[in-house]
Amino acid sequence: MSIWTRISQALQALASGEGLGAVFERLRTPPERSVAFTIAVIALSAKMAKADGLVTRAEVTAFREVFSIPPEEEPNAARVFNLARQDVAGFEDYARRIAAMFERDKSTLCDLLEGLFHIAIADGTYHPAEDAFLTRVAELFGMSETRFRAIRARFVPDAVPDPYTVLGVSPDTPLKEIRAEWRKLVRDSHPDRMIARGVPEEAVKMSERKMIAINRAWEEISARETA
Repeated sequence: MSIWTRISQALQALASGEGLGAVFERLRTPPERSVAFTIAVIALSAKMAKADGLVTRAEVTAFREVFSIPPEEEPNAARVFNLARQDVAGFEDYARRIAAMFERDKSTLCDLLEGLFHIAIADGTYHPAEDAFLTRVAELFGMSETRFRAIRARFVPDAVPDPYTVLGVSPDTPLKEIRAEWRKLVRDSHPDRMIARGVPEEAVKMSERKMIAINRAWEEISARETA
């Protein structure tokens, strides 16, 4: 059974008048958590689209890249998106419910935020409203400012990213500790680990961009330190 079929079933289980928030209360354990993860990315993407007032073709394409949606399953994804846009509940309510669901696994919340960044910058611009939206989502997820800046640096094309920020360390951190953080990020980005913590197989390709960024950052730092 595909994850999109399971999403359809989760939506059908909603009672009349219930919003998407009710879904997050019911999908708390594996394998349902992967369904919740996918719905969360779709729902928050819909709210983010309202934040900057525009859904571009590039953003739609980016979403399809993240989740590899088969043509026959697009109506299910569209239904979640439209439900989120029409839901009277705000994105903060969604973010709090999602944070509660994954409160014991902060890495999954990082995965989710990375998916949102991937979609946000797909059109080549990073709107101030999107930045405010994602900053607030990170706060509601209980994410540290350092971790948020690290994720942001891997995605937002402001300038050449600072390698220390990408790895979530400071320039005065000992090289041994920086290496340990780099190795942790590599381990956390492994597809098997991502799937184990609830990220659906359809979205694991999100780790590819992360791996490139963190490996490049480590190479730059280690070259500086050993020069």
